[in-house]
Amino acid sequence: MNHTRQTQHCIGLMVAAAVTVSAYSVTLSHSLHLYFALTVLALAAITSRMKVKLPGINGNMSVNLPFLLVAIVNLSAAEAVVITGISTLVQCWPKKGTNLKPEQMIFNLSMMTFATCLASLVFRVASPGGAVWSMPLSLVLASATLLLGQTMPVAAIVSISEGKPTFPIFRNVVQLSFPYYVLSAGIVSMLEMVGSHMGWPLALGVFPVMYGIHASYRFYFSRMAEAGSAPALARAAHA
Repeated sequence: MNHTRQTQHCIGLMVAAAVTVSAYSVTLSHSLHLYFALTVLALAAITSRMKVKLPGINGNMSVNLPFLLVAIVNLSAAEAVVITGISTLVQCWPKKGTNLKPEQMIFNLSMMTFATCLASLVFRVASPGGAVWSMPLSLVLASATLLLGQTMPVAAIVSISEGKPTFPIFRNVVQLSFPYYVLSAGIVSMLEMVGSHMGWPLALGVFPVMYGIHASYRFYFSRMAEAGSAPALARAAHA
């Protein structure tokens, strides 16, 4: 079986997984939070265009994660999936002068939908009845689920398409992404603590923070490339 067929099978499995968990999320009872959801959607979509290329692999990372976690924690699974789906489409939409890659967009949309929906379901199970005492643990579990739900499919598709071993790619992606997930979970945890006292418009204050993180990551990864760290990561993927 050639790489193209394997890649198509991987994309097909990802689409099937996304459709399955999304259909299940729709069957769950939930209330709508229209204005809050629209605010989170706008912030997630804007920050989804703030992307940095991960060194050593063919992939990038946007800085909209805190807003996806906000949706997971405060909205229904269906609302979180819609927000993730739209922001992912915005993220993947090609810049002027570049071509649209349908297979890549379908895979990214399915992967993000699957990861977000699964993280939302894990959060609900870990915090029955919205118990305050369980929120920190539930947020950690949801963040870990989101991390694995994104990095494992990415490592698999890169491994298939580039003919490299899966585990070294997965390890490199996790190492590069883990600090950002910890930081994002911390930001959301702080928002949850102060939100009841200062109101959820405080979430707007996260935007300049994410812009600063985006600038820092771009600077750090560019320095890695200049110092030759990116080739070292690429060689590690062949180990």
